[in-house]
Amino acid sequence: MDYENAGYLLHVCCAPCASASIERLLERGEQVALFYSNSNIFPYEEYVRRMEEVKRLSQIYSLPLFIDEYDHDAWLTHIKGFETEPEKGRRCSLCFSYSLRQTQQKAQELGIPRFSTTLTISPHKRSPQIFSEADPFPGFVTDDFKKKGGFARSIELSETYELYRQSYCGCEFSIRTDKEQ
Repeated sequence: MDYENAGYLLHVCCAPCASASIERLLERGEQVALFYSNSNIFPYEEYVRRMEEVKRLSQIYSLPLFIDEYDHDAWLTHIKGFETEPEKGRRCSLCFSYSLRQTQQKAQELGIPRFSTTLTISPHKRSPQIFSEADPFPGFVTDDFKKKGGFARSIELSETYELYRQSYCGCEFSIRTDKEQ
């Protein structure tokens, strides 16, 4: 799995969200590399479980995968003061900016000119909110993967590949709010 020809780095939050996003990018003719950067995920065992599924998916599609260092303490510092915000609030915006910054830096390091995120496939995330947080990062592509049935396709592909589908976004604060919704 060679990344030298990749023109697009895809931030991957989890394998289910990545499945349909990857499919769409490949259909478009993109040369894709994947980047698993998710210091927001809690607990660490959940981070590892999702990472293993992303590794498996990268092998299914024969795509290069880069894995960022897990640093939950740095992520907590980044969102400090917004822990009690509701889902889709300021905490989520800060979380998006954290992951997008990490992805933009990785794209730059690898010499990959464009990047985006699988986060836009979720019906629980507002794509305009993600795009707003991406504004400061050169090379970001505003792909809204939930359009054209993207989320439904991710469910189909998850079943086909028997991917683990988590029950909350990732951070300890989304565990609380997901159960409340």
